[in-house]
Amino acid sequence: MSFVVRRAQQRDAAALPAIERSAAELFRTDPTLAWLADTDVASAAQHRQAIDHGHVWVAENASAQLAGFIRALDFNNLLHIEELSVSLAFQGQGLGRQLVLAAIEHARLQHMHAVTLTTFRDVPWNAPFYERMGFVVAAADGLEAHLSEALQKEVEHGFAAERRCAMRLPLD
Repeated sequence: MSFVVRRAQQRDAAALPAIERSAAELFRTDPTLAWLADTDVASAAQHRQAIDHGHVWVAENASAQLAGFIRALDFNNLLHIEELSVSLAFQGQGLGRQLVLAAIEHARLQHMHAVTLTTFRDVPWNAPFYERMGFVVAAADGLEAHLSEALQKEVEHGFAAERRCAMRLPLD
């Protein structure tokens, strides 16, 4: 099945919470992270706001079914990936990679310095996935403010600090 990655439109927002919930089901394979499958996801209204003020791309098949999305924000000429979600039924088909590549291409075209994100160090579809795409784990003592703040909020949300990391893909 082929997919097209495109910028999200307002009409897409209604489908994004279900994609995020479906994607989170994969965390049930790790008993220590299974609780993430039951946490709240961004609402359609929050997704509409992100589409208006951020950078959101969706993966859509030939039947106009949305299978995944990526949401990012611009922080001081850095593109920060906030969320990457692919519906469970479509995982393993390279959609996550296509979505990340769309964000990276956008950052390059905008002459941004890097793409950043926070993720789990030890979950196969997290840090190891991004490392295969060229991201590197950022040293904790030299993090940009937005990364330090993101990691702190994640700890407050219940994530184990030792399992989280910030990653960076330099573009210049």
